[in-house]
Amino acid sequence: MRSPTTITDSEQYWLRSRDVSDSPKIGSEDYFTEHDVRRPAEVTAADLPPADTNAVRELDREALDQQKTIGKWQITGSADRTDELWPNLVADAEAGIIWAVKAMTTFGYRNLPMYDDYVLTVYTPNYFERHDVTRVRSHLREEYGITRELYYKPDIYTTKGIDAETAEEFGLSRPARYVD
Repeated sequence: MRSPTTITDSEQYWLRSRDVSDSPKIGSEDYFTEHDVRRPAEVTAADLPPADTNAVRELDREALDQQKTIGKWQITGSADRTDELWPNLVADAEAGIIWAVKAMTTFGYRNLPMYDDYVLTVYTPNYFERHDVTRVRSHLREEYGITRELYYKPDIYTTKGIDAETAEEFGLSRPARYVD
């Protein structure tokens, strides 16, 4: 399996689990049934998760309106830790334990100035389904010994350009929906 840290000069910032595996389980429809997760089209305003602030609530509503419910846990670390975790997380996606995963490449690490470490992103298809978001986080902690604080960032945050430097502009105290 190709390691993301071996990609240095191809202008490929990220390596996705689908790039290294043809498993039909990665990002599949089966995930919704197997983990009791509603599809984005099935979510209503009544399903919005509790929010601490109006800014978070408004982002959730925008995500609902656009059916952008995908989000990801972000695991940061060294190239060695990325190499260690990558094949295991791809295997988890192939087994349907997690929905999908992507890893920052060495090219990305060198060329994306907002990152100080390598990043692995572990996706869930519907961040309104807190039980699934929590299940995946617990799996990362229990299976891989990840003990540091993890940030969960919905794709709507990424789309809007919310990061550590811009979070306050959006009325947020941090560039993540969940921190645990």
